[in-house]
Amino acid sequence: MSTIHVLDDNTINKIAAGEVVERPASVIKELVENAMDAGATRIEVEIMAGGTSFMRVTDNGRGMSAEDARLAILRHATSKIKAVSDLNTIGTLGFRGEALPTIASVSRFSLLTRQEGEDLGTRVDICGGQEPDIREAGCSLGTTIKVEDLFFNTPARKKFLKTTHTEGGKINDFIVKLALSRPDIAFQFINNNKVSVVTPGNGNLFDAIRATYGAKAADSLLALSLDGEEIHISGYITKPSMLKSSRAWQTYIVNSRIIQNRAIAKAIDNAYKSLIPKSGFPLAVVNIEVPQRTIDVNVHPQKSELKFEDESRVFKAVYKAVLDAIRPAADRALGEVAAVVEKPEHHYTMEPMRFVPATEPLSPVPSWPRREQAAAGGQELQPAGRPQTIYEAVHGSARPAMEFHEAQAALQQERRQEVARGASAPAAAAVQGEAGIQPRAKTAPQADSAAEPCQEHGVLLENDGNIIPIGQVDLTYIIAQDAKGLYIIDQHAAHERILFDKFSAMAEGIPSQQLLVHQILSFDDSEAALIEENRDLFVSLGFHMEPSGEREFRLVEVPADVPVSEAEDIVREILTNLHEMHKTSAKEIRQACLATTACRAAIKAGEELSLRQMQIILDELAHTPFPYTCPHGRPTILKFSNDELAKMFKRTGFGF
Repeated sequence: MSTIHVLDDNTINKIAAGEVVERPASVIKELVENAMDAGATRIEVEIMAGGTSFMRVTDNGRGMSAEDARLAILRHATSKIKAVSDLNTIGTLGFRGEALPTIASVSRFSLLTRQEGEDLGTRVDICGGQEPDIREAGCSLGTTIKVEDLFFNTPARKKFLKTTHTEGGKINDFIVKLALSRPDIAFQFINNNKVSVVTPGNGNLFDAIRATYGAKAADSLLALSLDGEEIHISGYITKPSMLKSSRAWQTYIVNSRIIQNRAIAKAIDNAYKSLIPKSGFPLAVVNIEVPQRTIDVNVHPQKSELKFEDESRVFKAVYKAVLDAIRPAADRALGEVAAVVEKPEHHYTMEPMRFVPATEPLSPVPSWPRREQAAAGGQELQPAGRPQTIYEAVHGSARPAMEFHEAQAALQQERRQEVARGASAPAAAAVQGEAGIQPRAKTAPQADSAAEPCQEHGVLLENDGNIIPIGQVDLTYIIAQDAKGLYIIDQHAAHERILFDKFSAMAEGIPSQQLLVHQILSFDDSEAALIEENRDLFVSLGFHMEPSGEREFRLVEVPADVPVSEAEDIVREILTNLHEMHKTSAKEIRQACLATTACRAAIKAGEELSLRQMQIILDELAHTPFPYTCPHGRPTILKFSNDELAKMFKRTGFGF
């Protein structure tokens, strides 16, 4: 008696279901892809209990005739291909004809479909792979498929499902990715009677991303664009300052098909190296179009992977597209580089109000001469003791605070004196009104200094739309503004990025300066060996050391931008990095050493800067190749738009 026998169709379908239908999200993916192949412009997905108890996919596509509906539930019945040669030019998402019969074999399956021009549609009901019940039924144009009690007849599979919340999240992720792959289709996803995803379906990818990931993510998007001979790349990627915790926020689309590909992921990682910390990933939607003959999609049961004819070519193209996107154009303003503040927390405190004389207000910027004529001598008066920075105003002001009535009396006295001296018409008019602080008269800048970014007589000068600094907070953060909002810049991170990009551009070596007094540095055996092995590396970094004894080296030259007092610490920190790095390329070693050098040479938190120094940092940051983050991934600049400030101060809806 033969021990080999042919399996029945029901068993075959259940085995196939183990490959095609892994979880509820796999069912949704197959059904939605079929709807997309059918030419649908609107697709609605509804689930209950994470898809384990109920799933419904409705589309307005072409629908099926009664005969096609009968054939569609048979194994390997498809309208997508006819011969094996068609596999080389597959232009549809589905092509194997396995989805419907395998789904129907492990669930209570119902299909309702009608073509245009037919009065009645067709209804197909299948329970766990048994004989189908096919009959006519009234329905709208398109196709509706319901899947209930998934894996009810295969309990071994059902027990491996995650919680309903996790399974629902997987479905949500698939819907988002499918919606991003086809922004011309309007998607709606309903989870437990709650609408979770809605896309406009207007064909605009930017609008689709905004609808799925929110306005904050959309405001951080950078456009991707590359047109090669046989490869075209489009899409969006977020600034390095906006990161996500996993690659789940990255969508790779090849010829309208959602895929997973290590080469594409690696290309993005390489382009963002030194811009993001190791624990973060940018949000990305990468749309790649290549000739159909150069890819093979028939390599994975769920069609989530494909093979490229030349994967290295795709890697280089994606790398270039991402690098071009994150490198600011010459005319891009620094405000466009700034990271948006995600979910800022608002803290409100009650502080007692203290007043100072209006003649000597606290100022976050260096004082300027009040060009007033003294009543008697006619000499210019310069207020004495005025704080030069916000930090000094908060921590070092020696002037005693005043009560409100004292400050009001001093203000009125000052204005009476201004009127008596023949003040300008605007000032005199203000005196007649309620007591308040008189704005300073706007002074026209001199012609030879019109472009200089500074503040004179309390008036911000024009600066061609650039961001203009207005002070420091805690001698750590630069506060700046433009017409679009308020900016906070980490002075150390910004200067660190400037120096790192400057050092990186010096391929032949960083310019160094000779020391008048050489420093003798002592090391242990392993450190001395590392210095000998990496002598060329240290020279390229601007550190020239000569042996001067056993385990001793004479430091002769240091990088021109590195303070001499920091030189020894930087050398020792570079040696620590070399100890910790294993099997890395020369490029990675140099990059890590440059990051260390830039970090130690940059302006530190707690250093007081003048307005001119602040402006220089902002100008150089705007023109450095990758200004978004420091080499260690910390953001350099944050932005509070005018609308966000209005929301924080609850000024929306008042009209003023």
